[in-house]
Amino acid sequence: MASSEDHQQSLNAVRADTSFFGHPRGLATLFFTEMWERFSYYGMRAILMYYMVHKIAEGGLGFGKDKAGSVYGLYTSMVYLLCLGGGWIADRVTGQRRAVLLGGISIAAGEFCLVVPSEVSFYAGLVLLMVGTGLLKGNVSTIVGQLYAKGDPRRDSGFSIFYMGINIGALISPVFCGYVGERISWRLGFGVAGIGMLAGLIQYVLGGRHLGSAGLHPASTGDIELDRRQKRNALMAVGGGLAFFALLGILGATGAVTYTATAIGNAQGWLLLGISVAVFSWLLLGRGWSPEERKRSAAVLVLFVASALFWASFEQAGSTLSIFAEENTNRHLPFGLLFPASWFQFVQPIFVVVLAPVFAWLWLALNRRHLEPPSPGKFAMGLVFAGLSFAILVPPASAAASSGAQAAMWWLTGTYFLQTLGELSLSPVGLSAMSKLAPDRAAGFMMGIWFLSTSIGNWLAGKAESLSVSMPMPTLFGAVAGFSLLAALVLAVLIKATVKLMSGVK
Repeated sequence: MASSEDHQQSLNAVRADTSFFGHPRGLATLFFTEMWERFSYYGMRAILMYYMVHKIAEGGLGFGKDKAGSVYGLYTSMVYLLCLGGGWIADRVTGQRRAVLLGGISIAAGEFCLVVPSEVSFYAGLVLLMVGTGLLKGNVSTIVGQLYAKGDPRRDSGFSIFYMGINIGALISPVFCGYVGERISWRLGFGVAGIGMLAGLIQYVLGGRHLGSAGLHPASTGDIELDRRQKRNALMAVGGGLAFFALLGILGATGAVTYTATAIGNAQGWLLLGISVAVFSWLLLGRGWSPEERKRSAAVLVLFVASALFWASFEQAGSTLSIFAEENTNRHLPFGLLFPASWFQFVQPIFVVVLAPVFAWLWLALNRRHLEPPSPGKFAMGLVFAGLSFAILVPPASAAASSGAQAAMWWLTGTYFLQTLGELSLSPVGLSAMSKLAPDRAAGFMMGIWFLSTSIGNWLAGKAESLSVSMPMPTLFGAVAGFSLLAALVLAVLIKATVKLMSGVK
């Protein structure tokens, strides 16, 4: 292993580089890695529900909507929940660089498993995708941060460029994966997503030399023996976890234990609740925290709940809104063309690319006039937009339910526009708030809490699709709208108290 001095010299050389629009060249490597990973994720997600609910004769799996919703929620929530474990493994065992590589390989393998016409291969593919994304998603962002020294004024700009990679991947993937999936074969659509991840892996390996030693080694305590002991314990924990899940798989395969997607999804909900309670009990009641840190943790709890509720609405883009797009939206275009339902998945990324600079300007302009709302206020705005995005769908959904009338495409476009306004009010603000509220010794852990809230939101989005089986679509949309607006009202009432808990953090 290279010495600490060699490691620092390598980092300094990388940080001094300005060849990529004034940023280190390694940023381009990570930009395209994340772009292709998001291409794979959003391309697969764009057709996942359709593949599950379409009949076997139509190339699908023939799942009922309740089962498909449970599987969707389980998959999308575990993707974010496993970011906690992926970061922990990188810190103690592999380092971020190897974790990203292993994650990309697992993602590509998972996509190609979905190409195989087998339900067993389908579930195996989902597991590989969950594990791979957990290893890659958080760690690639960590490496971006290591490309900049503390106080480097380019850092925020660098993350903005990196964020554009996410949205470019999300923008183009439904066009290709969705078209192939709907017009040729759902399974081939997953294959296109897998090819995208392979492209990301190839350029990641070839461009690795531009990263220097960033993320190359696990975190060190400064005590070689302690580092070895932590790595050994981590490997034992990972091995034990894999053995446990392998045992569950064997029991299910032999018929000794019967699993259903709904039962697993419900169990996951209790797991997420238990983890959340344990985490905040430790932050608020555990030893070793100062009174100021406990106050800030209480503020994090308020933002955490608001975030989970927002993502529960937003992430229905891949569940209830996907079904509404296919079954209840008039997608006929002039000249006899048909707009693929999966293409609605690239509407939000278009709005993000267009509106992100507008929001950046807006917050700065309001700040100069001392009118910028505090973080809880922006979160409340996000929930208002989330509620309105579903409220406007109630009339066309009611018409579809009563007379079979198909909604114009502009209804869903308006929904995605309002959701994007909510996303830009809440998502980047949440990332910033977590980094400011976190104690230095728990910064990574607190960022993991943000992903935990996203995981809960995704699980709730999947459950919403399951509810659509027994609940009329207009009622479901109205319930989501009402709940989001009520949450916004409660949060608005708590703004002053939450800001006070933030103990001076702007």
